[in-house]
Amino acid sequence: MIILINHGQVFAPEPLGKKDILIMGSKIVAIKEPGQIRIEGLDVQVVNASGKIVMPGFVDSHVHILGGGGEGGPATRAPEIAVEDIVSSGVTTVIGCLGTDGTTRHMQSLLAKARGLDAEGITTYIYSGSYQIPVVTITGNIRSDLILIDKVIGAGEIAISDHRSSQPIFAEIARLAAECRVGGMLGGKAGVLHLHMGDGPRKLEMLFKLIKETEIPPTQVIPTHVNRNHELLDEAIEFILQGGYIDLTAGIDPEAKDNGEISIGEAIKLCLKKQASLTHITISSDSNGSMPVFDKKGNLIGLTIATEKSLLENFRFLVRKKILNAQDTLKLFSTNPATFYKLNQKGEIKVGGDADLILFDKDFNLTDSFAMGRMMISDGKLLAKGTFS
Repeated sequence: MIILINHGQVFAPEPLGKKDILIMGSKIVAIKEPGQIRIEGLDVQVVNASGKIVMPGFVDSHVHILGGGGEGGPATRAPEIAVEDIVSSGVTTVIGCLGTDGTTRHMQSLLAKARGLDAEGITTYIYSGSYQIPVVTITGNIRSDLILIDKVIGAGEIAISDHRSSQPIFAEIARLAAECRVGGMLGGKAGVLHLHMGDGPRKLEMLFKLIKETEIPPTQVIPTHVNRNHELLDEAIEFILQGGYIDLTAGIDPEAKDNGEISIGEAIKLCLKKQASLTHITISSDSNGSMPVFDKKGNLIGLTIATEKSLLENFRFLVRKKILNAQDTLKLFSTNPATFYKLNQKGEIKVGGDADLILFDKDFNLTDSFAMGRMMISDGKLLAKGTFS
């Protein structure tokens, strides 16, 4: 399939102005001034992007593709994600994870689900593990998973500072980070240790100790859900200032402040105020994971489910409210996670890169989507369909 997207206002993420983009198969093969690309003798699908904004697809680095939850018993297990939900949110790449439940949900099933989503059109990777230590793996240990299993990109989400964690000690976290580092090096991957942060009083204590007492660089570890409360976010910003990366969780309502959590907009404003580098921040959806509410005694008193749509809503919110410009906002949702997880063909519009592109109208409503060169949305119409849809 040859596709020509013409006259679009391109953010690569840097603004390139109006360009024509030529896609062949799954790759971008040319980016030229409008009218300079000419192809004769071949069938070309032309997409008129005049008046539209063209950006690289979002990379969602924390998705419960098998469904999460279960804290309220078997009936509270969240459902698996559908490719339609992913695509309609501007996402073209996801990293799948288990959560609290590493018993009734298995790594083999997570891998199979990831491969299924690939077949349906998007790009997927997975973490080995769940909340618990010892880590649940496919081959028997995280180093081997990273070396031998193509889709395994790191370990996660391992829970710390949370009453649902296995209460790991520092030596266990340090050893796991070391295994991720070596496994990543040998497997040619990022080898990331992805840590679920609860609202426990220890916060990022182990991560600061990791920096101080080991040779492991802070970029080997990324804590998520760090906008859970103000105290945790303050420590997360300090972690950035010491060279680390953090992952913010997009709320369902960009303006809501439920249960003391900090909205994405407020979190970004605080990072700017404290001069924390925005290039060290990623934003993920936690989609299809449960959002349990516990009282002070640890009793479950409420439960909702995170949605992939939160990513797109928060992206639009940051741009429309002018908290950041379009270029810097895009980096949080696409370029930064692609860079951190060493997905070198993602997060940018470049010759030789994967043809993962999303198009917006002037008000940043999603109109078109391409994943690995395959059209998933056309003029607002969802084309992507799951196998059983």
